[in-house]
Amino acid sequence: MSLEPNRKLTDAGNPAKPTGSAGEDMLLYMNEEHSDLTEWALSLWDYRDTSSILDIGCGGGATLRRLSELAPDASLTGVDYSEVSVDLTKKTNASLIDAGRLNVVRASVEDLPFEEDMFEKIITVESFYFWPDHVKSLAEVRRVLAPGGCFMLVSEIYERPDLTPHCRDNIQRYNMFVPGIDEFRTLFRDAGFSETDIHTKEGEFWIVVTGRK
Repeated sequence: MSLEPNRKLTDAGNPAKPTGSAGEDMLLYMNEEHSDLTEWALSLWDYRDTSSILDIGCGGGATLRRLSELAPDASLTGVDYSEVSVDLTKKTNASLIDAGRLNVVRASVEDLPFEEDMFEKIITVESFYFWPDHVKSLAEVRRVLAPGGCFMLVSEIYERPDLTPHCRDNIQRYNMFVPGIDEFRTLFRDAGFSETDIHTKEGEFWIVVTGRK
């Protein structure tokens, strides 16, 4: 698991809530470091007739940039509770904002500032580790998901017996919440999702969990 470019930068930048110039540097690195993971996850979606997508924990904005290409007719929204992340997402995607395709807001996943049934697709990449009250937050995601819509949770790591000592050290060091497959199913069920699918990538610790409303 390559959570950080180096430990000193990550500690200074704070992966749970990026802050300061170190936080921006860390996010820029993660835009590149997580590109293969994100590309694999996004390949699992069908973008035909998609008109609205929300990215929760939008970080450095790379996922929204890629979504703008895959779903050229969709309106895009990013949300993050880190001011640094919001500012960098805006900077990364300035042309999308100028074109009226992207809105970026600062808010917590526990209290999303959106109406019910608003988004056809919702994604979060590498942020679930740090969410507060996971079932409550997932239920809030479901609230703003349109009926029949899909929520995708993307993670570089999930609990399994063969995690490396480096992975386990990062989990402990950064106080990360890392469920296993069965626990993910339980969390999504308890949050009210009617259908949950799990995808893993051979040769990687990657996982995608999708839930439908």
